[in-house]
Amino acid sequence: MANCKKLRLKDAALKRLLSVVVVTLLGVLLLIVSLRTNTTPVLSELDEDLSEITDIQSFSEKLNLPKQNEFSIRLAKINQMPPRNRDLYPKLAKDHITIVLYVHNRPQYLQVVVKSLSKVVGVSETLLIVSHDGYFEEMNKIVEGIKFCQVKQIFAPYSPHVFPDSFPGVSSNDCKEKDDAGKKHCVGSPDQYGNHRSPRIVSLKHHWWWMMNTVWDGLKETRGHNGHILFIEEDHFIYPNAYRNLQLLVSLKPIKCPDCYAANLAPCDVNLRGEGWDSLIAERMGNVGYAFNWTVWRKIHRKAKEFCFFDDYNWDITMWATVYPSFGSPVYTLRGPRTSAVHFGKCGLHQGQGQTNACIDNGSVNMQVDDIDRVANIRSEWGVHVYDNQPGYKAGFKGWGGWGDDRDRQLCLNFARMYHSYNTSLSAVTMS
Repeated sequence: MANCKKLRLKDAALKRLLSVVVVTLLGVLLLIVSLRTNTTPVLSELDEDLSEITDIQSFSEKLNLPKQNEFSIRLAKINQMPPRNRDLYPKLAKDHITIVLYVHNRPQYLQVVVKSLSKVVGVSETLLIVSHDGYFEEMNKIVEGIKFCQVKQIFAPYSPHVFPDSFPGVSSNDCKEKDDAGKKHCVGSPDQYGNHRSPRIVSLKHHWWWMMNTVWDGLKETRGHNGHILFIEEDHFIYPNAYRNLQLLVSLKPIKCPDCYAANLAPCDVNLRGEGWDSLIAERMGNVGYAFNWTVWRKIHRKAKEFCFFDDYNWDITMWATVYPSFGSPVYTLRGPRTSAVHFGKCGLHQGQGQTNACIDNGSVNMQVDDIDRVANIRSEWGVHVYDNQPGYKAGFKGWGGWGDDRDRQLCLNFARMYHSYNTSLSAVTMS
């Protein structure tokens, strides 16, 4: 009898132990599934997830784009992945204004911008698209840490940073500096000042143009979007009231300034913080915190030839000096009398980030945010003060150069064709 009792006790203990082991294993498995569901896989783990996505390589070959390497193809596939954080923010506000943040490789700056965005009132209502000029792990990790809204990352698959030994990157037989192509037997056509292309510099204009074409015409999330889209950069500090102010500007623009093409969060002169008047301001379009709609994008897209052939590696100077003047009337933007965004960068985009001669200022930013900057401070009853004849780049300016290589110009035109059937205006453009 005693032996039977002992056996029953042992059996009961064994059953309890097995139950604990099974429950523990189930818990571990659930944790693993949860982590895989709520994190973005690193590049080496993406192949299985991307196996069903469009054949990017055949797509690029039809457009006569540069032959992609394996890394470029994988980046192009990642661009088709859905936004993250949809479990946290399942629905976007009906009239949300999508925010596009375009970045290069200045992680110390990006951290400041992301922190400022996290405090923006209303940011959880919208989608944040982060457009990367190539792939840099530190930049990617910062963006993956964003939890305050839906986030979609896109990577420029034709960035010079992705092609280490061929165009659009550096080719072994490329002409350099002021080389004579005939004497050196090298490849390349110089700019108006006799200088050959620098991949690190031309990437600025390439990225902006690729991003614009992709956001407006390529992405499922924004293709055909009729509303405004806000564009900011990795060295733009965004005030807490920026999104609410922008919503007000967009709603007031058709009434107060029907001829305005855009809305801006900051003055065109990046050194100014605003007039402080009880008035809206109409001035030439700036490059800090600018927003426009699909109708304006179509006007810009139709000027692809002007954009791609202007000899200046800066996208904004190209727009001011050749694209906007071609519209036939002044290109005004509407903004408030007090800035809601500030350009704080000191390091240029092409000053050797990630190398021994990198431009580093530790990203130290002491931006004063007053109480008035925390809430919407634009009033619907205000009138509009118009700035006429502002200084700045205008039609007739020849450009700073850096954009003379025929290959860059053709790649730029091909970006304009990416999401469209070949039409007469673009296909008729030749490099002769």
